[in-house]
Amino acid sequence: MPNTRLLVLFGSQTGTAEDVSERLSREARRREVGCRVQALDSYPVVNLINEPLVIFVCATTGQGEPPDNMKSFWRFIFRRNLPSTSLCQMDFAVLGLGDSSYAKFNFVAKKLHRRLLQLGGSALLPVCLGDDQHELGWPSKFTLKFLQEVPSTCSEELCVAGTDPQGPPSELQPFLAPMVTNQRVTGPSHFQDVRLIEFDITGSGVSFVAGDVVLIQPENTASHVQQFCQALGLDPDQHFTLQPREPGVPCPTRLPQPCSIQRLVSQYLDITSVPRRSFFELLAYLSCHELEREKLLEFSSAQGQEELCEYCTRPRRTVLEVLCDFPHTACAIPPDYLLDLIPLIRPRAFSIASSLLAHPSRLQILVAVVQYQTRLKEPRRGLCSNWLASLDPGQGPVRVPLWVRSGGLTFPKTPDTPVIMVGPGTGVAPFRAAIQERVAQGETGNVLFFGCRQRDQDFYWEAEWKELQTRGCLTLVTAFSREQEQKVYVQHRLRELGPLVWGLLDLRATPSTCQLMCRTP
Repeated sequence: MPNTRLLVLFGSQTGTAEDVSERLSREARRREVGCRVQALDSYPVVNLINEPLVIFVCATTGQGEPPDNMKSFWRFIFRRNLPSTSLCQMDFAVLGLGDSSYAKFNFVAKKLHRRLLQLGGSALLPVCLGDDQHELGWPSKFTLKFLQEVPSTCSEELCVAGTDPQGPPSELQPFLAPMVTNQRVTGPSHFQDVRLIEFDITGSGVSFVAGDVVLIQPENTASHVQQFCQALGLDPDQHFTLQPREPGVPCPTRLPQPCSIQRLVSQYLDITSVPRRSFFELLAYLSCHELEREKLLEFSSAQGQEELCEYCTRPRRTVLEVLCDFPHTACAIPPDYLLDLIPLIRPRAFSIASSLLAHPSRLQILVAVVQYQTRLKEPRRGLCSNWLASLDPGQGPVRVPLWVRSGGLTFPKTPDTPVIMVGPGTGVAPFRAAIQERVAQGETGNVLFFGCRQRDQDFYWEAEWKELQTRGCLTLVTAFSREQEQKVYVQHRLRELGPLVWGLLDLRATPSTCQLMCRTP
């Protein structure tokens, strides 16, 4: 197939399927086979009838659900009116990524393989099922053309300054929401810093209901950006344009042209992520230092996976820390390979903790700041939560890029339908939005089981719950696990109040049905 071009389409929730797809693309290019890689929802699915050779790489999330970036494709491909000969010209292979400890192991890949056969596709081989429980588990794609002078018109600023998008905010065009407040809501002696953060969404076109989530695009810290540029010998003020080496390979859609190294590293490259095996494979290919290359090859080999786990995966060592551990290799990395080597920063999703009916033009989230210790000296810190916690609107204007999507929680539309909500810790956030929304609509059948450690340390929205109780709008049941010798959790309260719970569930036989929704932090 000398003239055949390969298309690799991926559905990825955490980045693993995307990483595997990029590895397949590199292998194809090494063999001089033209290859495109795209997320399933960014690919015009109607063009699939013209594709001769396609590899689908897809993960399975939750209980047999497709990843977020292939849900539109999923709905289309299972339309009943599609002809059985739609894909008769296509040869395909399906690679599933899953975990055999889950009941619906690789459910999405299996179902997709069957559907492609039903539509007339020819399978090159049986569906391949990758298992996370298993022990085993190149020319650059782009050219960075550096500019001799700083461009007179700064497209970077134009790219991020707009606050009046043409349509609803999205990943390609997020809304730069002003941060109004950033308040710690846990006690000063509590082990975890939890923030209630409020954004002003006036004029954004953002609309949401209880159960929806907001996605936020975080940035790397200035110190990490500086350390990365020093390790690779990059000038952060240098500007460049990005040019694909092959036709049909799209540039990252959010990356402005031209762009500075500073912006690329701070807002796009996920230098604090834990690198995957393919990172070490490509780094070894780029290394000119014999000892470092030997070690990198060991980490990327099948036999070296246990040692790689001990060095990198288990202690959560980051891309930046690995590059600092291999200084001779790091300083020799050609800038053209940055986007092949390091994944892009992914947006983080947070349950929306407020209702537009109670707080018009406002959006609130409850954020637990992630910080924990491994055997490494430096604590591990969550990129987005720590970035958000560092922002102080009291020191000057702060804008955060965000957009909203539908969440997995839905609430009854029928009036007088009681709802039992179980929300321990920060998992109570979407239920606050639901309770605010339902109370504003005059619905009072709200039962909330809330659990935390101590009443005076992490009892989120205590005053608000008690005020709703007084008004007869809420039945609140609490479990403070550390306030007595024997720990008490929400499941104990559910058992104690079994008659109340079952009484509400029994209403399911009448038009006033009860829905039980559980959420864990």
